[in-house]
Amino acid sequence: MKATTSASTNPNAIRPFQIHTSQAELDDLHTRLSLTRWPEEIAGFGWNYGVPLSFVKEMTEYWKTSFDWRKQEARLNELPQFTTTVDGATIHFFHIQSPESEAKPLLLVHGWPGSPVEFLDLIGPLTDPTSYGGDAADAFHLVIPSIPGFGLSGPTTEAGWTSGRAARAFAELMNRLGYERYGVQGGDMGAMIAPELGRIAAGQVTGVHVNAATMGFIPFGQVEDEIFMTLTDAEKVRLGRLGQFMKERFGFNMIQSTRPQTLAYGLHDSPAGLLAWTAELFYGFGDAVEAVDRDRFLTNLMLYWLTGTAGSSARMYYEGAHDPAAWAPKDPSPTPVGVAVFQQSDVAIRRYAEQANHLVHWSEFERGTHFPAIDAPDLMIGDIRAFFRNLP
Repeated sequence: MKATTSASTNPNAIRPFQIHTSQAELDDLHTRLSLTRWPEEIAGFGWNYGVPLSFVKEMTEYWKTSFDWRKQEARLNELPQFTTTVDGATIHFFHIQSPESEAKPLLLVHGWPGSPVEFLDLIGPLTDPTSYGGDAADAFHLVIPSIPGFGLSGPTTEAGWTSGRAARAFAELMNRLGYERYGVQGGDMGAMIAPELGRIAAGQVTGVHVNAATMGFIPFGQVEDEIFMTLTDAEKVRLGRLGQFMKERFGFNMIQSTRPQTLAYGLHDSPAGLLAWTAELFYGFGDAVEAVDRDRFLTNLMLYWLTGTAGSSARMYYEGAHDPAAWAPKDPSPTPVGVAVFQQSDVAIRRYAEQANHLVHWSEFERGTHFPAIDAPDLMIGDIRAFFRNLP
């Protein structure tokens, strides 16, 4: 993938960007998909052993024969997008300004294995609410970056890119854009970066909204019986889901936290391997197979494949696992925090979220997965509006 950018000698310059994928890159992808060497499997166990062979074969065939990358590339290129260099790393971001003069700036931060593609269905309603039956008072200017080392930001080239460092980079990005006051929304890894941004830039961040929140929002270790008995039924379900996840579905995290480079060879070389590795998370380990549109999933996947960032994105898990600051107790944040809990996948529990966060908003929804901006955008839009509506 090559980008069209404007030249500048200013190290802090913000450069216009367009995605350009050569036909040779697409031909290479097609060849690799055609030459996939398939493993065997024990039939009849669904997702118990991992992503089923039938799922990966079907998705790979669709990717090879039916998925229209040129259409998706053109759609992304319709959005204003830019790059800048912060702390030695390239940051790519979409910057969509609202037609409403009083719109509030809002930074949207994805997680792993996500990208700004997650937020496509939020852009219109959040920037131009009146065109979607909403109130002009709920309008936002959107800044949607790729985390350094992820997708269109390209690979990072040095160690130390923790969620805290990414938060500092995003604070600098918003300063360069001239936003003195702004909100932040993040899910998954974005739900680690966003609260950290609310701490280090408390004077600028008006509020932090999170979903798919873990660190700082869940218990670590055994929950005592007397505490367990005080949890709500929904919280007990979430605690059970958390335990099951740590026992049966945490393998990807352990590998990326300890040996990301070893994993990188397979993900960088095999598109089918990259598809299978990321499909577990996107499709809820088989619990949400129908939730995420195939074209949206593959568009997101292409941003990792074409940029060669599967390995560098995985490294952030290693950096986090080996960062003492990430595991140190957090001082209470002064920044207002709102939490959206989507019952199909989330594990956040309010009493733990309140320990180090200035919690002012808590919503629970009966539908929506780990990627609610894709499969429940109406709920995400409504909750983002509700949270930021009453903040200064």
